[in-house]
Amino acid sequence: MTHTPTSITAIPDLNGRFDLYGAVHKGLRKAGCELLVRLGSTDFDQSEDTEEVLALLRTYLTLAASHVCHEDEHIHAALAARGASTDTVDHQHDDHREAFGQLEALARAVETAWPMHRRATGRKLYLAFAAYLAEDLAHMHEEETVTARALWNRFTDDELSAIEMRIVSSLSPETNMAFMRIMIPAMNPLERADMLGAMQKLAPPEIFDAVIEFAVRPALDTKAFGDLAGRLKRAA
Repeated sequence: MTHTPTSITAIPDLNGRFDLYGAVHKGLRKAGCELLVRLGSTDFDQSEDTEEVLALLRTYLTLAASHVCHEDEHIHAALAARGASTDTVDHQHDDHREAFGQLEALARAVETAWPMHRRATGRKLYLAFAAYLAEDLAHMHEEETVTARALWNRFTDDELSAIEMRIVSSLSPETNMAFMRIMIPAMNPLERADMLGAMQKLAPPEIFDAVIEFAVRPALDTKAFGDLAGRLKRAA
């Protein structure tokens, strides 16, 4: 997988445009970086620690694979329909899928390794995930600087919002909740309030309440949750 670095001066400003990538990419970056640290600090000689970190890895891989499919089916297809090439990010997604399989194979290797080999196998998994994450960070950067421009040149904000809604509507409630758990703590206070404020107005009350109790409240500390509650109350 290869990427052409984008200079800082070439990073586009949003200028009020709809940000199709921002929230989910923030969530994936935060989850990936935290998982990398956890893999690096895990004592693979301890069964309980190993089971916990491998469960976190598999949850992350499930969400990452789901995200790649969403972009292929809803974003890349929409761009192709309006004459834009997505060859670069398509190839990167193929590399991602290959990496997901390799990481799962390494996770299984950790589980089945002889005790004397478990620490070395865990190190291989850590290094492989670090390499994957480095590529994914570069890939998300390309999407938010290059692919985003292609979207803004071809779609209105209402059309981009509709693409996002099609993605969200395609997810199971469980998957939606899992994405919310990684996105909410990665967003800044205004972004959180804007997303959840829109949900509060549009979603059935029982759905909104479930998101707050099972995704938002556990993910935020007391201060951040209080700030969010105040913003939502003022916006209601």
